[in-house]
Amino acid sequence: MISKIRGAASTVLIRLGFQRLKKNIQSLPLHLSAIEVEGFLFSKKAELITPWQFREELSQLLKLFSERKPKFILEIGTANGGTLFAHCRLAPDDAVIISIDLPSGKFGGGYPAWKLPVYKSFAKPKQNLFLLRADSHSAVTFEEVKKILNGNKLDYLFIDGDHTYEGVKQDFEMYRTFAKENAVYIFHDIVSHPGSSCKVYRFWNEVKVGRNHKEFIKDKHQKVFGIGALLPAN
Repeated sequence: MISKIRGAASTVLIRLGFQRLKKNIQSLPLHLSAIEVEGFLFSKKAELITPWQFREELSQLLKLFSERKPKFILEIGTANGGTLFAHCRLAPDDAVIISIDLPSGKFGGGYPAWKLPVYKSFAKPKQNLFLLRADSHSAVTFEEVKKILNGNKLDYLFIDGDHTYEGVKQDFEMYRTFAKENAVYIFHDIVSHPGSSCKVYRFWNEVKVGRNHKEFIKDKHQKVFGIGALLPAN
């Protein structure tokens, strides 16, 4: 009984925290630089959506994103929403942003439905933000993304969902069919995670061969995180 009461109290506090977060976001200017977005995400005002990434690595990614100015964006794996906030605030005012996140996903996904209004507040007024709480590997989800794009092509694909070798490969192979020839592909958790079921590094080390790419890794000895970017040919 006591544990149930504590659990309910914790949920109430989290909900209240997200309501404060929504107000903090609404108080921000619509147009922020990559440095300003980074600063907000790692401040106390954004504590509930602080990205599960090293700040030094995310900083380089946000710089790349802001330089590319992608208009059609797909994010696979949203979790607590840090990168989704960044993608919305750094994308053009008329961007289309699609988020896919699997409820109860074993790699950190599955945000509750009550967070939807908070995540929707990330978008600028003229942006179109679609929040799909679904399995990225599902044919139904694939068709929903196709419908949303309506013949348009992705400029930017961020993959941070199923971290198994087969899972990350499937996300890449499925959704690259919607991407432009000069699209940017981002992979999170590309370093080896000893003792973990995260095998993104295996696929990354295959897919980067012969392709123009960058790696954002804070420390060559780290055993977590790391970001890989596949870029258009020079």
